[in-house]
Amino acid sequence: MKRILLFGLVSALIFGACGPEKIAPLAERIQKLWSAQVVKENSTTTFTKGATTNTRPGYTAFRLDLSSASTVVFVDFDGTRCTGTWEVSSDEKRLILKNLSPQPTGTNGTIEFTITEVTDAKLVLTRTTASQKTGGTINVYELIVG
Repeated sequence: MKRILLFGLVSALIFGACGPEKIAPLAERIQKLWSAQVVKENSTTTFTKGATTNTRPGYTAFRLDLSSASTVVFVDFDGTRCTGTWEVSSDEKRLILKNLSPQPTGTNGTIEFTITEVTDAKLVLTRTTASQKTGGTINVYELIVG
């Protein structure tokens, strides 16, 4: 009887500790400083980190700083630095930068992205509206931590 009770207790401890892993909310997982690895304007790759043939080498300065729970610092390829607030939509499919100052051209202070992929070290975003700075293209940003 003691063996059965001991076996049951040990089994409960082992299997109880192996329950489903809790995944943090997306807003917590992306709360980092991101830089450009690859950028596509429409379907044309215009920047790849480390490449010497980039048509927009300014993306080396691109930063999306989400390291604060609500404040964003956004540095575009031309060096323009905007600050504002950020949030993830309730369905965790969109990242919204709001109240950006100074307002990026043609945005009314808001830029929205569709979140395509997220890992601990990679974030892929597609801008939902055309960027006037890049000639009216829809841009895809493959970002890495750093």
